[in-house]
Amino acid sequence: MYNNLDKTKAYGFLKSLTPFDVRNISGERIRKYNIKEAGSLSFNYAALPLDEKIIDQLQALADEQELIEKYKDLLGGAIANPGEKRFVLHHLTRGRVLPKKEVWADGVEKGAFYAKELERIRVFSEAVRKGEVKGSTGKAFEHVVQIGIGGSDLGPRALCYALNLIPLENGEKKMDARFISNVDPDDACGVLSDLDMETTLFILVSKSGTTLETLTNRDLVFKVMTSAGITAPEKHMVAVTSNSSPLAGTPGLQAVFFMDDYIGGRYSVTSAVGGVILSLTYGFKVFKAILDGAHEEDMCALEPDIRKNGILLDAMAGVYLRNVLGYPYSAVLPYSQALNRLPAHFQQLDMESNGKHVNRNGEKLDYQTGPVIFGEPGTNGQHSFYQLLHQGTDVVPMQFIGFRHSQGNLDAQVSGSTSQQKLNANLVAQIVAFACGKEDRENANKDFEGGRYSSLLSADRLTPYALGAILAHFENKVMFQGFAWNINSFDQEGVQLGKILAGKVLKGCEGDEKLEAYARIMGLK
Repeated sequence: MYNNLDKTKAYGFLKSLTPFDVRNISGERIRKYNIKEAGSLSFNYAALPLDEKIIDQLQALADEQELIEKYKDLLGGAIANPGEKRFVLHHLTRGRVLPKKEVWADGVEKGAFYAKELERIRVFSEAVRKGEVKGSTGKAFEHVVQIGIGGSDLGPRALCYALNLIPLENGEKKMDARFISNVDPDDACGVLSDLDMETTLFILVSKSGTTLETLTNRDLVFKVMTSAGITAPEKHMVAVTSNSSPLAGTPGLQAVFFMDDYIGGRYSVTSAVGGVILSLTYGFKVFKAILDGAHEEDMCALEPDIRKNGILLDAMAGVYLRNVLGYPYSAVLPYSQALNRLPAHFQQLDMESNGKHVNRNGEKLDYQTGPVIFGEPGTNGQHSFYQLLHQGTDVVPMQFIGFRHSQGNLDAQVSGSTSQQKLNANLVAQIVAFACGKEDRENANKDFEGGRYSSLLSADRLTPYALGAILAHFENKVMFQGFAWNINSFDQEGVQLGKILAGKVLKGCEGDEKLEAYARIMGLK
């Protein structure tokens, strides 16, 4: 059953309850309100405005909207993307969550299809890393550059950066990984300026094979390679695309890896979209560990008890904050410099998925859906926008991410504590400061009202496995919220209009005076 949020009984009850005052947070509450997830990952929700009665109603809402059942339907091959009449199969790229369930589409069993592509990625990446696959001049590849935009860039870039300091087995070296996404030529210029084209392998990622920005950057890269004396530039490129796209038949490429329309770009990092560059950069075992962490988290998401399912509780708490308390923003705050691009990926994941104004049937909604997502790593953010978070006129719910141990092997001890201890001390202090505040009756500008809500997703260390689990936590959170709001989280029609009008501008504006006026300002007329 698919019903709008405001038609449910539980939503009406939730609106009648008084939120918990987090200024009364206690040590006992912090210890109790904690849920174990995949590996060492845990979700702490003590600083959210939830008490037992509210949690009971969030459970009732999840049950009434049949969130776990809808998740199982999605996993089993139901049409979870009704706008485009497609399956939603990104979970299947990291393993079968429903072990005996086969999913057939286009005459192919998709679990076997993704497993075959995964094995092809393993074989190819190992051959490149061993120097068995070389460029057109006979030199081994040392650099890898991904060309893509949106989901073909944000997720792979975030995960690639996140693992920069992990030690590899047997003293293996990582390849130098870079990304070109923006059609702005300065993006490509900055990436390519110091690269040796003879030892650089490019990954061209476009599911449709027609993405304007990506194809433009491909042609630019070919031009740079040709200028550098590379006579067979296609030998320095692989493609990730669908088997029906124009790119699939490009002659001379080193390899072509396939995905399909059942995996949306923002959910594609565990497919070949992220798998090729991560396996080349760090080795296939690292990518497989990411998949394993994501798969275990996918399994955790099946738990129907909201007090044992941190993903489900996180999702329902977000609905409560958005629709009952009316907060339109949410901040993702990783206390790990390695995750410096994760907020950008989660921004696309959440806002492109749940930024919808109609329900699954195309009917206009009378309630709010996805929030505005933003964020920066701590402690940098503390010296940027935390002023507004602490004392601004808007309450902005926050999601902290932290690790007990650092990823690298460098940690200075100054004034009796290490850098990692100082980092985590700041994280702990911020959660309590936001929740409890500090009264100052003499100096109003030093008065902190408190009552600012947050949750904490933590793990022992940022490993590939933990990274995969964190990725899947947020993906499944967004999915559950979409089900609760009765929207389609798996299409993105909002990106299409601008593309159409841009094409019109490039054809001379076709008589549209508004486009012509702005085009003149920007030197296009």
